[in-house]
Amino acid sequence: MRFFDATRRDGRIFGVLLVAKLACRTTTGLRFASRIRLKIRAVACDISSRDRFNSMTRENIINDFLARSGWEGARRAPLAGDASFRRYERVYLNDRQAVLMDAPPEKEDVRPFIHIGEHLKSGGFSTPEIYARDVKNGLLLLEDLGDALYTPILSKSPEREEALYLAAADVLVELYAQAEKTRYEGFNPYDEALLMRELGLFGEWFLPSVMDKQTAVKHAMDYNALWKKLLKKLPALRKVLVLRDYHADNLIWLPRREGIKRVGLLDFQDGVIGSPAYDVVSFLEDARRDVRETTVKRVLAHYLEQTCLGQEEFMAAYALLGAQRNCKIVGIFVRLMARDGKRQYLSYLPRVWRHLERDLSHPLLAPLRDWMDKVIRPEWRGAIDKLQATA
Repeated sequence: MRFFDATRRDGRIFGVLLVAKLACRTTTGLRFASRIRLKIRAVACDISSRDRFNSMTRENIINDFLARSGWEGARRAPLAGDASFRRYERVYLNDRQAVLMDAPPEKEDVRPFIHIGEHLKSGGFSTPEIYARDVKNGLLLLEDLGDALYTPILSKSPEREEALYLAAADVLVELYAQAEKTRYEGFNPYDEALLMRELGLFGEWFLPSVMDKQTAVKHAMDYNALWKKLLKKLPALRKVLVLRDYHADNLIWLPRREGIKRVGLLDFQDGVIGSPAYDVVSFLEDARRDVRETTVKRVLAHYLEQTCLGQEEFMAAYALLGAQRNCKIVGIFVRLMARDGKRQYLSYLPRVWRHLERDLSHPLLAPLRDWMDKVIRPEWRGAIDKLQATA
């Protein structure tokens, strides 16, 4: 298999193979074919060496970046990654430490992280300071905000949930307050086109995982048409900076700071300008952990009180964008399994489906609820075993 894989990766081997095959058809060609086989091995070795060189080149680029940034010889240790192509390492040098973001430029663009991070920091929010940057090569050296992520804190001390969630809600309150006087230059809108692209992941990845392809295509068309009508009914609230991945795994508790600075923000590079309800529902309908109902009610009441938003309009947007987000997440998690081999995300699907079913209970979403009840069988909702079998 390795030999034929190599033929696909380099045209030189294919050409050599063709010559060898023709040579073997004659007696005198046998000796020539033997020499050709030696040539094939040499070319294959060259390709293998080139791949190792490319890998080493990335390592050299990182080491050069660290040296230019005053961190030559720093010790590096990997940090937990996420669902993207980015990698993170903690780097140590003497009594200093920082975080290295390695975002291969052919896969990721660090410029949105820089742009949105600087915008947030200018507004008084706790984003990592950027010590050094190499935009061309996708490398950033960041302030290390520590390890006090919300998720492990709440796993160890669940009684702190309401206090921590209220602190994080205050960040969203401040984003809403600042939006009134902010000109969002260089930011993309969270418009219908983007919302529909995200919603398409459900039809593209989840539906074919539970039914035949032809049926999935038909249902996906109906699903998309239904969502286009629903998005027209999204309440028109004040536009704010939407961080899009605002949940416990992306928040760090910084108790030595004050006010909104106590909540460190990690994942904001996909930020866009849209409805304030999106990050609230992202936060409270967390795909990775259950939030107590008492906390959900307390946070919603606090947010509505502080922003003076109308409850009816806000909760309609909350339900609609919650359903949009959860449909998107179902598609993303199935894609991570089917395309990237990351099966661990399937364990979150039952919770995501529970969130989605709760969103669908809002009267505004009755058409989508009826479609789901008709098309998506109950046993398909969060059916981890079935999805694993399709990988």
